[in-house]
Order: sequence, then C-alpha cells, then structure tokens
Amino acid sequence: MFQPRLCGLTLAIATVLASAVFTPVHAQTSPAPSSDETTTLDQIVVVGTRVRGRTAEETAAPVDVIGKEELNATGALEIGQVLQMLEPSFNFSRTFVSDGTDILRPATLRALGPDQVLVLVNGKRRHQQALVNVQQTIGRGSAGTDINAIPISAIERIEVLRDGAAAQYGSDAIAGVINIILKKQTDHTDVSIQGSQYYAGDGEMLHGSINTGFKLGDDGFINLSAEARNRNETNRAGPDSLRVDPPRVTQRLGDADAKDYYLWLNGGLPAGSGELYWFGGVSKREGDSAGFFRSAGDNRTVPDLYPDGFLPNILTTVEDASLAVGYRAPLGENWDWDVSVNHGRNKFGFEESNSVNVSWWYEPAPGGGIYGQSPTSADTGTLEFDQTTFNLDFHGTVNGFGGRPLSLATGFEWRQDNYRIKAGDPVSYTYGRSNDRSIVIVGQTGDIAQPGIQGFPGFSPNEAVDDGRHSMAVYFDAETNLTDRFLVAGAVRFEDYSDFGNTTIGKLSARFDASEQFAVRGTVSTGFRAPGVQQLFYSQRSTNLNAAGELTDTLTARQDSEVTRAFGIEPLQEETSTSGTLGFVWKPNERFSLTADLFRIDIDDRIIFSSNIQPESTGSDGLPCDAGNANCPIRAILDPIGVGQVLFFTNAIDTRTTGLDIVANHHTEFGGGSRLDLTALLHFNKTEVKARRSQSAILSPEALFDDTQVTLVEEGQPGSHHVLQAVYSTGNWQWTGRANYYGSVTGEGFTPGIKQTWGGKTLFDLGVRYAFSDNLQLTVGGNNIFDTYPDKWDEVDGAPFPQLGFKYGWETMPFGMNGGSYYVRLDYRF
Repeated sequence: MFQPRLCGLTLAIATVLASAVFTPVHAQTSPAPSSDETTTLDQIVVVGTRVRGRTAEETAAPVDVIGKEELNATGALEIGQVLQMLEPSFNFSRTFVSDGTDILRPATLRALGPDQVLVLVNGKRRHQQALVNVQQTIGRGSAGTDINAIPISAIERIEVLRDGAAAQYGSDAIAGVINIILKKQTDHTDVSIQGSQYYAGDGEMLHGSINTGFKLGDDGFINLSAEARNRNETNRAGPDSLRVDPPRVTQRLGDADAKDYYLWLNGGLPAGSGELYWFGGVSKREGDSAGFFRSAGDNRTVPDLYPDGFLPNILTTVEDASLAVGYRAPLGENWDWDVSVNHGRNKFGFEESNSVNVSWWYEPAPGGGIYGQSPTSADTGTLEFDQTTFNLDFHGTVNGFGGRPLSLATGFEWRQDNYRIKAGDPVSYTYGRSNDRSIVIVGQTGDIAQPGIQGFPGFSPNEAVDDGRHSMAVYFDAETNLTDRFLVAGAVRFEDYSDFGNTTIGKLSARFDASEQFAVRGTVSTGFRAPGVQQLFYSQRSTNLNAAGELTDTLTARQDSEVTRAFGIEPLQEETSTSGTLGFVWKPNERFSLTADLFRIDIDDRIIFSSNIQPESTGSDGLPCDAGNANCPIRAILDPIGVGQVLFFTNAIDTRTTGLDIVANHHTEFGGGSRLDLTALLHFNKTEVKARRSQSAILSPEALFDDTQVTLVEEGQPGSHHVLQAVYSTGNWQWTGRANYYGSVTGEGFTPGIKQTWGGKTLFDLGVRYAFSDNLQLTVGGNNIFDTYPDKWDEVDGAPFPQLGFKYGWETMPFGMNGGSYYVRLDYRF
C-alpha cells in the first residue's frame, strides 16, 4: 500500500513554514536569445515559482526559457524535435518498427522516463497519452505526454524547469517540468509555409500554419492557431540477404508517413473584478508505418496471398482534445485566487493492412479442406485516456521576517483519470473464426497457426477495459527574503489516491547573492510518481521477437491479474524520489551570463516493464519438463494461455541519476545595429541501476529485469548532449548556426549479452533569413548539413539484424538516421 510518508526533510519544511520565513523559488537561463528579445534571462517565468514577476536569472532552481523566435529558427516543426535541438537535457528518441511508438515518440528530461516529466500548458497540468511504449525503445513501459499534439504556431515560449517539483505540482514532476505558454497577441495575423526534404530524396514535408488574434471588447482577447502538415516516409533499410533471394529491401526503417492537423485557441475576457479565461485545442494525426517483414516460407505467411512474403502495414490515428476554463481575480489588495477545470483526452486508434490472419485462412472447413479466406485489413483496437482536473489556488503576500514580503500560496486539486481499451475486429485477435484453441489449425510449415492478424494483433474483449481512479491534493508554498541577499523557499504537498493511499512530500530551495554579479543556488526535495492508469490497466497480446530472434506471441499481462499473481508479483505501488541541485549564476555584465548546476535524482521502487519472460527449456531439476510442468513453473503458467513469452509492470529497481548542466550566453552589438548572440549549453548525465528486486519466488531479480534492460536504462540515452549556437543579425539578414553533439549510446536489447556502442556524433545546422520588409521574411536552411549518420550496426556482433536490413541499430536513436535535410520557409504578417 501507498503509506503516508513524512520524512525528516518534510518535517524540516513544515517547521520553517510554521515560522513564516520563506522566499521565492527561482530559476535559470535559456538558450540563445532571439533578435527580437534582448535576453531570455530577463523574461518573467511562470514555472518553478508561484510568485509573479520573477525572471529566469533570479531563480533558485534552473529554468530555461525558449522564445518563439528561437522555436521558429530551427527548421523543425514538432515541439519534440525543436526541444531536442535547443534543450540539451531533453531527449526525443527517433524510433521505428515499434508499433504506435513510430508516430508518438517518447520525450524525456534529464535521462529519466517520459512519465517522469510533467507538462503544463499556461501553468495547468496537461493530460498524458493513451499509448504505452511496450517495445524495446527508450521509455519502455511508460506513457508520457504527447508533446507534439500542440502546434508550434500557438506557442509564445517554453519554460523548462530542470529540477524535481512534485511538491509543487504533484505526481510525475521528478525529472522536471515543461511549461508551454500560449500566445495572446491580437495585433496581427502570421502565415507560414514551409517545405523540406532529406538529402536522400525522401521524407518530403509540406507545412502550413496561421496564427491570428482578435480583441474581445477593450481588454479581452482570443488567439487562434491552425496548422496542417504532410510528411512522407523515410526509409534507410539496407538489403535483406537472409530472407529473400536475390537480396532486396524488405523493411521500412525510418520516419512514418504522417498527416497532422491542429486547431488551438487561447482567450480571456474581463468579468466582474477578474478575468474569465480559456485555452485548449484539438489535433488529429494519421500515421502509416510498418511491422516486421514475414518471409515467403514463414508460417505466418499465406503463399496464395503473398508469394514473395509481406510487410504488415500499421495505420494509426491519434486524436487529442483539451479545454481549460477558469476564473481568476484579486482577493483584497495583496491576494489573488484562481479556479479552473481542465479536461483532456487522448485517443489512439490502430488498424492493420497488407496482412492476414493465418489461422482464419488455414482453419478446417466443415465440408473438408480449409476456408482459404481471410481479410487482409482490420481495426485492431483503440486506446483512450482522459483526465479532468479541478484546481482552486490562492496566492498573495503578507509581512514576513524583518518586514520583508512573505509570499504564500495554497490550493486544492482534484483529478480524475480514466483509461479505456476497446477491442478490435474479431479477425484481428481470434484463433480461427470460433477462437477455439482445441481446433488444430496448422500453417504452411505444419506448425500451429498463430492467432490474430499479423503485425499488430488486435486487442480482444479479454483486454478491453474501462476503469479509472481519482485523487486529491493540497499544497502550501512560501517564499521570502531572509536578508537582501538570501532567498529561501519551501513547499509541502499532500496527495491521496482512491486506489492505493497517500503521501506527503516537500521541497526546500535557497539562493544567496554574494554580489550583484554572482549567486549560489540549490534545492532539495522529495517526490513521487503514482503508477499511471495506463500501467494499471493495460494488457495486450502481440507478436514480438524472442531472445532467439524469432517472432513469438507475447502477452503483456495486466498488473494484479491472474497471470501476475501466479508469478507472485504484487500490485503496483508509487515510485519515490529524493533529488537536489546545487549551482551558481554569474553575470559579470549585461553581455555575458554563465550558470552551472549539478543535480542528483534517486528513485526507489521504480516501475519497470519486465524483461521477456520465456518458458524453461529444462526443468528446475535439470530434467526435461514433465507432462504437468511441475518442474517448469514458468511453462506451467504460459502454456495454458498459448503464449511464448510474457511481460508485465512491477516495482523492481532503484536508480540514481547524476549530472551537470552548464549554460553560457554572450551577445555583442556592433556599429550599424548588427548583433551577434552566442550560446553554449552543455549537459552531462549518468544513470545507475543501484538495485534489482523481485517479488516472485519463480523469477530472480536478474530474470525479471535482465541485463539488456539495465543497459537500456543506464546507457540507452546519451550521457552528454551539448548545443553551441550563434545568431548574427545585420540589416535585413539573420544567420543562425548550430552544432548539436549527441554522446554515445549503447544497446543489447536485440543481441542479449553482446553490447554495441554507437559513438557520439555532432550535427550541424545552418539557416539564413532575409526580411524583404517588416511583414515578409524568407528563410533557407539545412539541418544536419554534413549528412551525419549513426555508426553502423556491427555485422558480426549484431547478426542477424544487419543482414535483415537494420544498418544503424534499432532500440536507441537519439537523432534518428535520416541524414541531412534542407528547407525553405516563408513568413508573412498582416
């Protein structure tokens, strides 16, 4: 059970709060300032503090602020890719042949998991995605936030808090917080058109966006954004020399074909003494990716339909919608209150085409022979997540220590999370038409035919679910100056969940300004992450590769199900964390600033997605499995349900992540109005799995979470990521040059016991913008202009995958493998 937890740190915080001597939580610097903004250090921030008017250079915790000019100067069009290029602590792995993860890729912060970073929009919690990452990719077993569901044209700036903040914002904020601030402007209409293509001649993309605003009365506003994008697939597969003769390309390895549509709004209207506000939007993205090739002689192939084998086609549709409505107003002279309701929904639909249900085709017909029929496409099911959050917040100031203002904030949050799995068409999951396992159905090789449609077998009524939970939280923040130079802040939060209990967590922050140019800052906090309802209720039966590289029916068993209980696995509990930062801010003059922050994050009882648990080849007594599998307990559990391997969620590991972030900004103004902005952002991290545990008497800790998964957690994300950027503006011209260094990554998920390291690479970007007038601008640029690719997969140690066409690896791809690209962008304002 999730027991109340009031550690020494929380007691210390409570004591300090009671004495009413606190200060502002503070933040940090940002990437290179744009030509339209003197420095992002001077921008007022929202994330990390509940005190209004704080700038990024004044904060006690590191915050990066990325303005809209910087977002638009990258040439990238999805938030995940943009942050990957501008925020070194952010990772956006470019995966493929990973089912739904091909279109909805995992985004992480400070080398943790996608569900350990909290995303806010206008300071309000954003709902998570419905998709669970169950394949061998970064973020395996997690369900993060679909950050690409928000159009860039709607964004004013992005604030990235690189600090644990669960005591301030609740569950998920272990790695940090990303706060997306929407535009409010009503003065003009911006229209942008962009086209791009990779050097290889594929991945053509056409993008269009419009942002406009209107005044509502004298002081109200509404801002609207619409975007549409069409992206063709890329394919970097090599020839397949093992499954076809003569060798030819059989796989699709690269970006999925995608069509994306967005409509977002942000508005406010004076009402009474305050403001009625609203924001949100809808998006729809259609993806077209591929599964694993089935060769002509494979038992999963029907030669009459596919004499040369076939590549299953996975079609996905992601629909996202959200709307927040609230009212805020002053409460007396020094206080404000804010009440809001925020509802969001993410829906992920699967379809399969260019496929077949082999068991339907070869099922014996009543009159003799076989049916010889099967649909080649099917609806394979839908995942849905929705969340409703109610917030009531109060913040203001009172006289504090020494007559200095004491900023206080308190509030209440109620949240309802729901998760649904809808079954697909019967052909997508059944064994034959009747789903009767007692009927012997054999494929072309004489082996038992596999159930379900090939590629992504559908969700069946056995996996269908409609369930949820609710939670409530109360918090108290206080911030003040103890002296003119010494700032302290604290937060305490209590959360209670309907399904497994409650917790109390806290945070302390401090900053000492030794001079006007130099300050030292630090934070220490406890945190937690509740299991997502996706992890609580998800289950699936699919086709995956086993340790021998063979396609095998795989069951993802729901936590606290008959299967997990048979293994002795207990229901999921919360993750707990202790984290801290320590750093300095140095700004010797108005032209230069430097910050450096060390961090450490310890997570206990981290929720993991287990290794592939497969039946024994020999019994526990060294003899072959007997008729009743008494000496083969894993086989005794799996054989009756007809699967070759099983996976599940469980609390199994403790991890420690340490790192360092360094950010430097320098700008020089020349005669004639020219300006050069230089930025250096360096990020280092190291994650260690400190302990592995198993609740099962059948499975050892090493079997439950094997070395391949330890490698993915510890070495699957770059241990270093650095960004160097220069922006030179003169007259109507602006030149932007950028270098991104991605450190090495290591994987062994597909070659157990054999690690391969893909070396660090530097990607260079260059963009040139010319302003024909104040209203019309043309940008021409290239990303990865020297056409850099990852190292190739070793043909010996990586076998058989390089021989199947996987030239550059699979499970970990920090910058993808598409190579260089070029783009042209036209911006018009009226």
